[in-house]
Amino acid sequence: MSQLSLAVALDTEATFENFYAPFGTLQHTAMKCLSERSEEYIFLSGNAGTGLSHLLQAACKLERDSIYLNLGLLDGNSTDKIFDGLEQMSLVCLDDIHIILSNQCRQKAIFHFFNRCSENGTRLVLASHKRLNSINIRFPDLVTRLKSGVVLHFEDYRDDDLLNLIKYRATLMGLNFTHDWAVYIFNRTKRTAGSVVDALRKIDLKALTEKRPITLPLIKSALDL
Repeated sequence: MSQLSLAVALDTEATFENFYAPFGTLQHTAMKCLSERSEEYIFLSGNAGTGLSHLLQAACKLERDSIYLNLGLLDGNSTDKIFDGLEQMSLVCLDDIHIILSNQCRQKAIFHFFNRCSENGTRLVLASHKRLNSINIRFPDLVTRLKSGVVLHFEDYRDDDLLNLIKYRATLMGLNFTHDWAVYIFNRTKRTAGSVVDALRKIDLKALTEKRPITLPLIKSALDL
Protein backbone atom coordinates (compact mmCIF):
# COMPACT_ATOMS: atom_id res chain seq x y z
CA MET A 1 0.00 0.00 0.00
CA SER A 2 1.39 3.40 -0.97
CA GLN A 3 1.67 6.62 1.01
CA LEU A 4 -0.85 8.18 -1.35
CA SER A 5 -3.55 5.65 -0.48
CA LEU A 6 -3.00 6.23 3.23
CA ALA A 7 -3.05 10.01 2.95
CA VAL A 8 -6.53 11.48 3.19
CA ALA A 9 -7.86 14.91 2.36
CA LEU A 10 -7.77 17.06 5.47
CA ASP A 11 -11.11 17.78 7.08
CA THR A 12 -11.91 21.42 6.35
CA GLU A 13 -13.37 21.78 9.83
CA ALA A 14 -10.30 20.40 11.59
CA THR A 15 -8.72 23.62 12.84
CA PHE A 16 -7.32 24.80 16.14
CA GLU A 17 -9.88 27.60 16.17
CA ASN A 18 -12.85 25.25 16.41
CA PHE A 19 -11.23 22.60 18.60
CA TYR A 20 -12.87 22.56 22.00
CA ALA A 21 -10.14 22.08 24.58
CA PRO A 22 -11.05 23.25 28.09
CA PHE A 23 -8.18 24.84 29.97
CA GLY A 24 -6.48 22.29 32.20
CA THR A 25 -7.20 19.31 29.96
CA LEU A 26 -4.41 17.48 28.15
CA GLN A 27 -6.23 18.32 24.92
CA HIS A 28 -5.48 21.96 25.69
CA THR A 29 -1.83 21.16 26.43
CA ALA A 30 -1.51 19.26 23.15
CA MET A 31 -3.19 22.01 21.16
CA LYS A 32 -0.81 24.58 22.63
CA CYS A 33 2.24 22.48 21.75
CA LEU A 34 1.03 21.81 18.22
CA SER A 35 -0.17 25.32 17.42
CA GLU A 36 3.04 26.87 18.71
CA ARG A 37 5.14 24.23 16.88
CA SER A 38 7.32 24.10 19.96
CA GLU A 39 8.06 20.36 20.05
CA GLU A 40 9.89 18.16 17.55
CA TYR A 41 8.13 14.99 18.64
CA ILE A 42 4.73 14.35 20.28
CA PHE A 43 2.92 11.09 21.08
CA LEU A 44 -0.80 11.43 21.74
CA SER A 45 -3.17 8.66 22.82
CA GLY A 46 -6.81 8.37 23.76
CA ASN A 47 -10.10 6.76 22.89
CA ALA A 48 -11.94 7.53 19.67
CA GLY A 49 -13.72 10.86 19.99
CA THR A 50 -11.11 12.58 22.17
CA GLY A 51 -9.80 14.80 19.36
CA LEU A 52 -6.70 12.99 18.12
CA SER A 53 -7.40 13.11 14.39
CA HIS A 54 -8.69 16.68 14.61
CA LEU A 55 -5.48 17.90 16.23
CA LEU A 56 -3.18 16.09 13.80
CA GLN A 57 -5.01 17.50 10.79
CA ALA A 58 -5.09 20.99 12.28
CA ALA A 59 -1.32 20.81 12.81
CA CYS A 60 -0.77 19.86 9.17
CA LYS A 61 -2.68 22.94 8.04
CA LEU A 62 -0.06 25.15 9.68
CA GLU A 63 2.76 23.57 7.67
CA ARG A 64 3.10 23.98 3.94
CA ASP A 65 5.32 20.92 3.68
CA SER A 66 3.43 18.36 5.77
CA ILE A 67 1.54 15.09 5.45
CA TYR A 68 -1.19 13.35 7.44
CA LEU A 69 -1.33 9.58 7.05
CA ASN A 70 -4.18 7.45 8.32
CA LEU A 71 -2.61 4.10 9.21
CA GLY A 72 -6.09 2.79 9.94
CA LEU A 73 -6.33 2.23 6.19
CA LEU A 74 -3.57 -0.35 6.23
CA ASP A 75 -4.19 -3.74 4.71
CA GLY A 76 -2.15 -6.88 5.32
CA ASN A 77 0.69 -5.89 3.00
CA SER A 78 4.18 -4.95 4.09
CA THR A 79 4.71 -1.41 5.33
CA ASP A 80 8.40 -1.29 4.50
CA LYS A 81 7.98 1.40 1.83
CA ILE A 82 5.26 3.52 3.42
CA PHE A 83 7.68 5.77 5.27
CA ASP A 84 10.28 6.08 2.50
CA GLY A 85 11.14 9.74 1.94
CA LEU A 86 8.69 11.12 4.49
CA GLU A 87 11.59 12.43 6.55
CA GLN A 88 12.02 15.09 3.84
CA MET A 89 8.79 16.75 5.01
CA SER A 90 8.81 19.42 7.68
CA LEU A 91 5.97 17.73 9.58
CA VAL A 92 4.65 14.16 9.52
CA CYS A 93 1.46 13.24 11.39
CA LEU A 94 0.72 9.52 11.68
CA ASP A 95 -2.74 8.59 12.92
CA ASP A 96 -3.59 5.17 14.38
CA ILE A 97 0.11 4.42 14.95
CA HIS A 98 -0.88 1.61 17.34
CA ILE A 99 -1.66 -0.50 14.28
CA ILE A 100 2.04 -0.48 13.34
CA LEU A 101 3.42 -0.57 16.86
CA SER A 102 1.25 -3.53 17.88
CA ASN A 103 2.83 -5.63 15.13
CA GLN A 104 6.35 -6.62 16.19
CA CYS A 105 7.34 -7.32 12.59
CA ARG A 106 6.60 -3.71 11.71
CA GLN A 107 8.26 -2.03 14.67
CA LYS A 108 11.62 -1.82 12.92
CA ALA A 109 10.09 0.30 10.17
CA ILE A 110 9.02 2.89 12.74
CA PHE A 111 12.38 2.68 14.52
CA HIS A 112 14.35 3.51 11.37
CA PHE A 113 11.85 6.16 10.28
CA PHE A 114 12.02 7.83 13.69
CA ASN A 115 15.80 7.99 13.42
CA ARG A 116 15.66 9.53 9.95
CA CYS A 117 13.23 12.18 11.18
CA SER A 118 15.52 13.01 14.10
CA GLU A 119 18.52 13.34 11.80
CA ASN A 120 16.67 15.60 9.37
CA GLY A 121 14.91 17.74 11.98
CA THR A 122 11.48 16.58 10.83
CA ARG A 123 8.71 17.22 13.33
CA LEU A 124 6.78 14.03 14.08
CA VAL A 125 3.36 13.66 15.69
CA LEU A 126 1.94 10.21 16.44
CA ALA A 127 -1.59 9.37 17.57
CA SER A 128 -2.70 6.07 19.08
CA HIS A 129 -5.84 4.55 20.56
CA LYS A 130 -3.59 2.63 22.95
CA ARG A 131 -1.44 4.05 25.70
CA LEU A 132 2.24 3.85 24.85
CA ASN A 133 2.98 1.76 27.95
CA SER A 134 0.30 -0.78 27.01
CA ILE A 135 1.79 -1.57 23.58
CA ASN A 136 4.06 -4.61 23.47
CA ILE A 137 7.22 -3.18 21.91
CA ARG A 138 10.15 -5.59 21.96
CA PHE A 139 12.88 -3.11 20.98
CA PRO A 140 14.09 -1.13 24.02
CA ASP A 141 15.70 1.49 21.77
CA LEU A 142 12.35 2.13 20.07
CA VAL A 143 10.63 2.50 23.43
CA THR A 144 13.27 5.03 24.45
CA ARG A 145 12.71 7.05 21.31
CA LEU A 146 8.93 6.96 21.60
CA LYS A 147 9.17 8.29 25.16
CA SER A 148 11.72 10.97 24.28
CA GLY A 149 9.24 13.77 23.55
CA VAL A 150 5.89 14.98 24.82
CA VAL A 151 3.69 11.96 25.65
CA LEU A 152 0.06 12.71 26.53
CA HIS A 153 -2.95 10.46 27.08
CA PHE A 154 -6.36 12.10 26.61
CA GLU A 155 -9.16 11.19 28.97
CA ASP A 156 -12.68 11.06 27.57
CA TYR A 157 -14.56 14.33 27.66
CA ARG A 158 -16.68 14.76 30.77
CA ASP A 159 -20.42 15.29 30.34
CA ASP A 160 -20.14 19.00 31.16
CA ASP A 161 -17.38 19.39 28.58
CA LEU A 162 -19.45 17.67 25.90
CA LEU A 163 -22.44 19.87 26.62
CA ASN A 164 -20.25 22.96 26.38
CA LEU A 165 -18.71 21.57 23.20
CA ILE A 166 -22.19 21.44 21.63
CA LYS A 167 -22.80 25.08 22.50
CA TYR A 168 -19.32 26.11 21.38
CA ARG A 169 -19.48 24.44 17.97
CA ALA A 170 -23.09 25.52 17.43
CA THR A 171 -22.06 29.14 17.95
CA LEU A 172 -19.16 28.79 15.52
CA MET A 173 -21.51 27.26 12.95
CA GLY A 174 -23.93 30.14 13.32
CA LEU A 175 -26.67 27.98 14.80
CA ASN A 176 -29.01 29.86 17.11
CA PHE A 177 -29.16 27.27 19.87
CA THR A 178 -30.83 27.38 23.25
CA HIS A 179 -29.42 25.61 26.28
CA ASP A 180 -32.39 23.24 26.28
CA TRP A 181 -31.70 22.20 22.69
CA ALA A 182 -28.08 21.51 23.53
CA VAL A 183 -29.20 19.30 26.42
CA TYR A 184 -31.71 17.56 24.15
CA ILE A 185 -28.98 16.68 21.63
CA PHE A 186 -26.57 15.65 24.37
CA ASN A 187 -29.10 13.22 25.83
CA ARG A 188 -29.80 11.60 22.48
CA THR A 189 -26.39 11.09 20.94
CA LYS A 190 -23.41 8.93 21.77
CA ARG A 191 -21.30 10.78 24.30
CA THR A 192 -18.25 11.47 22.20
CA ALA A 193 -17.05 14.67 20.57
CA GLY A 194 -17.36 13.14 17.12
CA SER A 195 -20.97 12.08 17.67
CA VAL A 196 -22.22 15.44 18.92
CA VAL A 197 -20.41 17.34 16.16
CA ASP A 198 -21.88 14.97 13.58
CA ALA A 199 -25.33 15.69 15.01
CA LEU A 200 -24.74 19.43 14.67
CA ARG A 201 -23.69 18.99 11.05
CA LYS A 202 -26.90 17.09 10.28
CA ILE A 203 -28.98 19.82 11.90
CA ASP A 204 -27.12 22.54 10.03
CA LEU A 205 -27.52 20.72 6.70
CA LYS A 206 -31.25 20.19 7.33
CA ALA A 207 -31.80 23.85 8.12
CA LEU A 208 -29.83 25.03 5.08
CA THR A 209 -31.39 22.55 2.67
CA GLU A 210 -34.95 23.28 3.74
CA LYS A 211 -34.31 26.96 4.49
CA ARG A 212 -35.89 26.58 7.92
CA PRO A 213 -34.94 28.12 11.26
CA ILE A 214 -33.64 25.89 14.03
CA THR A 215 -36.56 24.47 15.98
CA LEU A 216 -37.04 21.36 18.07
CA PRO A 217 -39.09 19.65 15.30
CA LEU A 218 -36.26 20.33 12.84
CA ILE A 219 -33.70 18.91 15.26
CA LYS A 220 -35.80 15.79 15.75
CA SER A 221 -36.19 15.36 11.99
CA ALA A 222 -32.47 15.90 11.29
CA LEU A 223 -31.52 13.28 13.87
CA ASP A 224 -34.32 10.86 12.94
CA LEU A 225 -35.79 11.05 16.41
